[in-house]
Amino acid sequence: MNHILKKYCPRIEFESYEDFYQNFAIETPHNFNFAYDVVDEWARVEPDKKALLWCDDYGHEKAFTFSEISKLSNRAANAFSEMGIGKGDVVLLILRRRWEYWIAATALWKLGAIVIPGTIQLTTKDIAYRVQNAEAKMIVCVNDDYVIEQADGACEISPTVQNRIICGGSREGWTNFEELLEGASDEWSRPTGEFATTSDDIFMIYFTSGTTGNAKMVRHSHRHPLGHILTARYWQQVQENKLHMSVTDSGWAKFGWGKIFGQWICGATVFAYDMDKFIPKKLLQTIQDHKLTTFCAPPTMYRFMLQEDVAAFDLSSVENFTTAGEPLNAEVSNKWFSFTGKRIREGFGQTESVVLIATWPWVEPRPGSLGKPSPLQNIKLLNEQGIECEDGEEGAICVTGLKEAYPPGLFVGYYHDPERTKETVGGDVYNLHDMAWRDSDGYYSFVGRDDDVIKCSGYRIGPFEVESALVAHPAVIECAITAAPDPIRGLVVKATVVLAKGYTPGDELTKELQNHVKHTTAPYKYPRIVEYVDELPKTIGGKIKRAQIRNTDAEQAE
Repeated sequence: MNHILKKYCPRIEFESYEDFYQNFAIETPHNFNFAYDVVDEWARVEPDKKALLWCDDYGHEKAFTFSEISKLSNRAANAFSEMGIGKGDVVLLILRRRWEYWIAATALWKLGAIVIPGTIQLTTKDIAYRVQNAEAKMIVCVNDDYVIEQADGACEISPTVQNRIICGGSREGWTNFEELLEGASDEWSRPTGEFATTSDDIFMIYFTSGTTGNAKMVRHSHRHPLGHILTARYWQQVQENKLHMSVTDSGWAKFGWGKIFGQWICGATVFAYDMDKFIPKKLLQTIQDHKLTTFCAPPTMYRFMLQEDVAAFDLSSVENFTTAGEPLNAEVSNKWFSFTGKRIREGFGQTESVVLIATWPWVEPRPGSLGKPSPLQNIKLLNEQGIECEDGEEGAICVTGLKEAYPPGLFVGYYHDPERTKETVGGDVYNLHDMAWRDSDGYYSFVGRDDDVIKCSGYRIGPFEVESALVAHPAVIECAITAAPDPIRGLVVKATVVLAKGYTPGDELTKELQNHVKHTTAPYKYPRIVEYVDELPKTIGGKIKRAQIRNTDAEQAE
């Protein structure tokens, strides 16, 4: 049995969801540090255990054992330490899916430094906002023309940045990462005394997507990786020594969900495909060729893969498909099942958390449903008065009981923002501001963000239900439902639609889509406005920016 899992979870096997929910526990020691207690521990006990298999679009491939990750991260820790990086210092990593991310991040956690993951889509303004607000001392970037240009511009106006490290090449003013490793010792001792980390120290800051303003600095402690045991073992169902792939850039919180923490705790091998661009056929081919065991991707990717001939690819090695990031439409789930014979298991959570609601191994997937609540999080649906909702009643998804037992994996506040921290998690309840309802069997169904729910003509309309109805039509790949200004009704339902291959925008198709919604759900929910676009506006994390669509429509109406 996995000795690392056993060390932190008194029980690993469960007979039912009820048994799992009531009896699962995670025990966190005072000084847990993922780099030492997982990476180095695997290297000690099973030095040849495969940790990472990395490949890209150009035929390059690298495999790393835990022993190699441990030694390379020791080298990086020594090099970073000589550059003045130590406990509590903040470092920004913009590394896409490069293998260096796993080395650099592990090294920084050994030092007690704080990692900020960043996506390659960040602009100069975005990077400057991050390094200035978090007072970052170093930045580590992939060798990409756009990324380096933006980073250079940000560093020029950010005096706290003392060092710039580049991975995968050389640039003037940047230090080459591989050369740093070559010149450093692979011997490193775990710090003691004032330089040692505790489980309560901050080890990572995620910047939220910023759909409604400036991104917030979400603060996670060293306890956070242990919370992802729930994510990896019990939702994604990763298996020891088997390949798991989550499709995500290292700048997203989903990277922590699917490409490092829970997966390595469980002893799985992380498969990293460093794709330049998402091409559905290439991804399907990659799944087939590498015979992955478990796989996770956002709903959008499943939708686009379904535009290809999925049946032409052998995906039989995959024992569990999962998705998160946006709710999964029932139509997509049903189509995937028809090709693969396996349901996609949905998971729900935030940058601020680990998985909170999911379709667990003992829970039969229901298309259109998120699944059932995670143990340890004490999830409740609360109405505007803070009273728990009855079955069938819409309410805000909330993590409750924080004063009694703060759940491992939940963020511990916002960096350099004590007032917002107190307001958000300083009491007994953390309100996610995501709306859902629960059926009589305990399954939760997503409605939408509380500010995305449409109120017009006396009705409350959840965007996800209408979006699911539209996606069920073969002409629609994906869509966003929002409220648009109307001179008579005040607000009406609007659909912003991305069409599938072979379909052309027009009045006839618009009428057909409107009638389709009327026959699929309550007629009053149909979109009175249908706009066709090539792509939807999305955050750097892949979530649809409904607020941006609303704001654009409001400006045009004015």
